Amino acid sequence: MPILGQNQYGKADNRVVKITRDGATHHIKDLNVSVSLSGDMDEVHYSGSNANVLPTDTTKNTVYAFAKEHGIESAEQFGIHLARHFVTSQPAIHRARIRIEEYAWERIEHSGEGAHSFVRQGRETRLTQITYDGSSWEVVSGLKDLVVMNSTDSEFWGYVKDKYTTLPEAHDRILATQVSARWRFNWSDDEQQMPDWEKSYEQVRKHMLQAFAETYSLSLQQTLYRMGARIIDNRSEIDEVRFSLPNKHHFLVDLEPFGLKNATADGAVYFAADRPYGLIEATVLRDGREAKIPADLTNL
Repeated sequence: MPILGQNQYGKADNRVVKITRDGATHHIKDLNVSVSLSGDMDEVHYSGSNANVLPTDTTKNTVYAFAKEHGIESAEQFGIHLARHFVTSQPAIHRARIRIEEYAWERIEHSGEGAHSFVRQGRETRLTQITYDGSSWEVVSGLKDLVVMNSTDSEFWGYVKDKYTTLPEAHDRILATQVSARWRFNWSDDEQQMPDWEKSYEQVRKHMLQAFAETYSLSLQQTLYRMGARIIDNRSEIDEVRFSLPNKHHFLVDLEPFGLKNATADGAVYFAADRPYGLIEATVLRDGREAKIPADLTNL
């Protein structure tokens, strides 16, 4: 008889927007929450018995109820509340994984009264994944779609060349990428002091951007390592950072047919190519720690 392997179930993509009113000043938390539960679920697969099944509709309702009852201090804290609830309130559920995307809104400054108008920011999406098994926690946070560019201070030369190589060496080029990053916290036990999730995110983002801006880059790999190393060096609550960096290529346009020189020193014109693109991926670890973030960030 075939044996059932790993399994999980839950409700995905629960969009919840929480408005907090501080007098005439309002604050927005806009989340997309996905709940995944696992435990004693063999019988529902073998016989169809739902005796151990908490309906996915109930998990959806819990997300909205918790947003009202507990508020949303941070994506991480909200995920921790949810994961703890599902594991401790249902004997058949042994493990909960909460994935959250957070969308940023910027306040619109205006001459009228109140502070309740916002515009959706065209910045990165904040991410977190909370996993709880009743005794230990794993919190992996991150971001995606953070687009950055250095218009100079980047080179690429001295690489391997064979008969198929046509790329000219560059000693002054644009370096641009769309950062996807995940970082793993070393907080894993309720006995430990919990990080300040909001401060941690802002500081990680700051160090990531400063390292990108301040690195004179001879390769995107070098820049990636500097970004991760700066996070590890400055944020003691984080043990591991994983990056996926597509190289957003910018090629000098050949303007010679029009009698025009297109030199970088004079302010050049570039063609921004969206594909194909180089894809640089790596993990930066605290010395002595083990890598746990999956190499493929597609499903994290």
